[in-house]
Amino acid sequence: MLTMIGKRLMFAIPSLIGVVIVTFLLTRALPGDPAAYFAGPAATKEAVEQVRKKLGLDKPLIEQFFRYTSDLAHGDFGNSLTTGQPVATEIRNRLPASAELTLLGLIVSIVIAIPLGVLAATRPGSWVDHLCRVTTTAGVSLPVFFTGLVLVYVFYFQLGWSPAPLGRLDVFYSAPPTVTGFYLIDTLIARDLEAFRSALSQLILPATTLAIFSLAPIARMTRASMLAVLASEFVRTARASGLSPTTVIVTYAFRNAMLPVITTLSMVFSFLLGANVLVEKVFAWPGIGSYAVEALISSDFAPVQGFVLTMAVMYVLLNLVIDILYGVIDPRVRLEG
Repeated sequence: MLTMIGKRLMFAIPSLIGVVIVTFLLTRALPGDPAAYFAGPAATKEAVEQVRKKLGLDKPLIEQFFRYTSDLAHGDFGNSLTTGQPVATEIRNRLPASAELTLLGLIVSIVIAIPLGVLAATRPGSWVDHLCRVTTTAGVSLPVFFTGLVLVYVFYFQLGWSPAPLGRLDVFYSAPPTVTGFYLIDTLIARDLEAFRSALSQLILPATTLAIFSLAPIARMTRASMLAVLASEFVRTARASGLSPTTVIVTYAFRNAMLPVITTLSMVFSFLLGANVLVEKVFAWPGIGSYAVEALISSDFAPVQGFVLTMAVMYVLLNLVIDILYGVIDPRVRLEG
């Protein structure tokens, strides 16, 4: 297992280097001139050139790249031109908000999708199977920002059950002392139940939006994988041996059907990281997705590069966790590694 993990980490290094190069070139190829943006619409050509020189954009591209990689080697992502703060600090402060939202949405979808897929596979043609098909079709068809807007309109504007979609906490509550950065956990640590309820109520709609988006592929893959395993010979042998249906499904079929489901979970999590950008804008969520969008609009290179590099590192770590889970579920993976 350790050998397999080491190989995966070695293969990840060229990928991260490629992400750094591609991100740097793409940010420079984007339309818009940061110097002109920060100099202002009334600035003269000389003033724009002064700003460009101050930002270091007058240097050759190769020199800018080596300067950027040198800063990265020292853990410096640069400073945001719009906020004036170090990008690493901004990402460190905003990442827990995005991670809390993404993980809660993924957990909700897993809790619903996997049992739904198993029930649909064990009862083909039943109302549960039809419900699974309708749910997955709706989840795939609805854009994530549209789902978020519909939920806000129904549960906030029409019914008034949900608080205003404006951040992680109601304006009447203060943020808990930072321990993990996750408000649901930090408020419990601080024993502030009112703030916990406020944080949970603010999370329900955006997490539900992400859960609806991610529920479809998980449920479909669980159903398809369970159907394939239930039709296999070892399951028929287990049933012929007189084992109970619960033992056959849980002990034999479900574990063997989990490998493709775990692969789907890794893909869904990466999709959620991208969908987070839209959800955070709809719900005014102070995460790294909205931070990157604001930086992109103002042609602020450093936050965009820091955002993409952070997402790439998270994706590499996610794949490593998936490889470890493979080894835990299927011993053959450890032997092959």
